[in-house]
Amino acid sequence: MEKVRGFEVAKGFEDKEINLPIRKTKYSAGYDIEAAEDIVIPSFKKGMAPTLVKTGLKAYMADDEYLMLCNRSSNPKKKGLILANSVGIIDKDYYENPDNDGHIMFAFYNIKEEDITIKKGEAIGQAIFHKYFIVDDDAAEGTRIGGFGSTNK
Repeated sequence: MEKVRGFEVAKGFEDKEINLPIRKTKYSAGYDIEAAEDIVIPSFKKGMAPTLVKTGLKAYMADDEYLMLCNRSSNPKKKGLILANSVGIIDKDYYENPDNDGHIMFAFYNIKEEDITIKKGEAIGQAIFHKYFIVDDDAAEGTRIGGFGSTNK
C-alpha cells in the first residue's frame, strides 16, 4: 500500500506506548492527539515562553498538503489552555527532519491561576489534514534543515 497521509511514532518514542490519532466519529474533521508524557503547564506570567507538550508523533502527507493543529474546544474553559500560536501548521517537509524527526508538539499557555497537569494519554488537541494552493509565479526552492520553528532559518 502506498503511503499518502498518516501518523507514525517519532524516533525516541517507539517504546513509550504512543497511541496513533483517531477520529471519534464518521464526520469528524480532526484526529484526536494525546500527550506523550505527564507534564505541568504553569500558570501564565508575563514574559514566559509557552510550554511545549510532546505528542510522540510525526505526520506524512502529500506534496500539496499540510497538517493543522487545533486546540480542543473544551481546553480554554475547562483547563485554561490556549495555543500560543492560535493554530499550528505542520508542513510536509517537517516530517523526518534532521533536528527532531518531525516530532509534533503543541505550544500551550495556561491562563488559569493554578498550574495544570496534563497526563500521558490525555487528549490535548486535534489535527486536520488540508490541501493548499500556490500562486502562479511561486518560486520557492528552499529546503528545510531544522525542526520546530525552523522555517526561516
